[in-house]
Amino acid sequence: MRRSLATRVFAVAMVLPLFAACSDDDNDNTMTGPDGTTVRVYSQVERLGNPLVSEVFFAKRDHDLHNTTAPATDVANGFRTKIKSFTDAFNRGNTIGNTLDAVLVPDMLMVFPNRTASTSGWLSWALASGYGGRNLKDDVVDAGLTATFGNLLDPATSVVAGLTSDNVSTSVRTYGTTFPYLEAAR
Repeated sequence: MRRSLATRVFAVAMVLPLFAACSDDDNDNTMTGPDGTTVRVYSQVERLGNPLVSEVFFAKRDHDLHNTTAPATDVANGFRTKIKSFTDAFNRGNTIGNTLDAVLVPDMLMVFPNRTASTSGWLSWALASGYGGRNLKDDVVDAGLTATFGNLLDPATSVVAGLTSDNVSTSVRTYGTTFPYLEAAR
């Protein structure tokens, strides 16, 4: 079956924009390095150090500031004040507010390789002299909620009922003992 010239031109006209859109060059993000080579320059659009810092403690209008700046500017950007204001708004007390702002600012996932690897886990470096980092099985949402709304950081503080868990079990996933550790896609 022969296609008409008009049909072929139409097909090319429809497909051509797709090929043009598939370029990895967004024109303004390249520079020439000192040796004459092209160097790609990337724009940071998201910063994920510790989980939920921006999402829980900062007003939505501050998310871009958090996402596009570096941990070195966290204190100057007032992130400690924002965390403390949040915990104060929920009457969580000085111990919880001060502990959270001390371990979450600057917002970096800390790892201490000179400590025992078996003590790895989110915030273990600050709360138990652990290795730090984050394990795949860490339920960081529940841990963060418990630290903020529970009495983990201050046993004298009351627990805010209903806010210490997202009620999503971590048992829905299995993890291997070798890389890539994650189960196959379902």
